[in-house]
Amino acid sequence: MKFVRFQSHERARWGRLDGDTIYELDRAPYDGSKELGRTHALEAVQLLAPVEPSKVICAGRNYAEHASELGNQAPTEPMFFLKAPSSIIGPGDTIALPSWQHAVHWEAELAVVIGRRARNVPQERALDYVFGYTIANDVSDRDLQKADGSFGFGRAKSFDTFCPCGPVIETQGIDPMNVPITLTCNDEVRQSDSTALMLHPVPKLISFLSSVMTLMPGDLILTGTPKGVGAMKPGDLIEICIPGIGTLTNDVR
Repeated sequence: MKFVRFQSHERARWGRLDGDTIYELDRAPYDGSKELGRTHALEAVQLLAPVEPSKVICAGRNYAEHASELGNQAPTEPMFFLKAPSSIIGPGDTIALPSWQHAVHWEAELAVVIGRRARNVPQERALDYVFGYTIANDVSDRDLQKADGSFGFGRAKSFDTFCPCGPVIETQGIDPMNVPITLTCNDEVRQSDSTALMLHPVPKLISFLSSVMTLMPGDLILTGTPKGVGAMKPGDLIEICIPGIGTLTNDVR
């Protein structure tokens, strides 16, 4: 099933998407929602980011060729950093580049939406804690990453608009261990790989993270990006496609 968050009559609402019809929910679907009996036409509403997480956790260097293209070694165990939830924007929103001239890269990623409280979860049960999957773009200021060094990536990745995600949460039919991810910039394919290339697959990431921190319903885990990252410029149109979830589209200014 597909779930969305949307703007209607100046209010943010939740819904279940079936075709072109949204069935409104009383709360977030990962919080035990119920349908309210009201429907909305998809074309009549504005889709928002389909999550409101308590935290956004990102796996770093989780594809060997991406680590290599930036001159880094692939980690032997999962490495992660936190990205501010206030950086989240939705489908159709604009990525705003900082006023200074820095290299700001796209990073297409499969994102995991946690469905229930998770702490010290074994790998073999990790997928039981997943509500669904969406698409994310881990927008990254490379100059600030280099400047901050051992202080981490938080500043470089947490500017407002630096975490586009959506358009939906898909709860069925997604194999997180083998799903293709494609990113185009102005209709030119720049990233195209499979999650099968992850160094640390989704069950391992969830298990590892839950041994460090409690994962809560709605928390968002960005699972890393494949090779092909590149710098955005004003006027670009970035589109990320994952079959079964859809296409996340954002312009750049």
